[in-house]
Amino acid sequence: MNQLQALLNDSLLRTKHVENAAIINIKERKVCASTFGFHVPPENALNLIHAFYKNLLQVRRGGLYFKDKYYKCVRADEHSLYLQNVHGGLIAVKTKTFILLATYGVGMYPSVCVEAVEKL
Repeated sequence: MNQLQALLNDSLLRTKHVENAAIINIKERKVCASTFGFHVPPENALNLIHAFYKNLLQVRRGGLYFKDKYYKCVRADEHSLYLQNVHGGLIAVKTKTFILLATYGVGMYPSVCVEAVEKL
């Protein structure tokens, strides 16, 4: 386990407010760390990068597909995406270098997941 994986486990998963998490390197256009068992397909990483830089208005209006599931957009701005469906949700926060991605399930509090991801 590398330092980024340890950070995701210690800062997000251990709180029990996040199911899975990953860090996408924007410049390299790939996932550089993820929690155990959470695979983000390369096309999904690219879709998230594209959503922030070229497609934000479309994501606000039409939502986003991630791992073959449709997510409705709840909030979208230049630094964060908050998406959900009947199975849970997806939170993405962008810095200059990375996109931090986290998922939460039904029964979890989405606002707490958003807060945990944004703080990290």
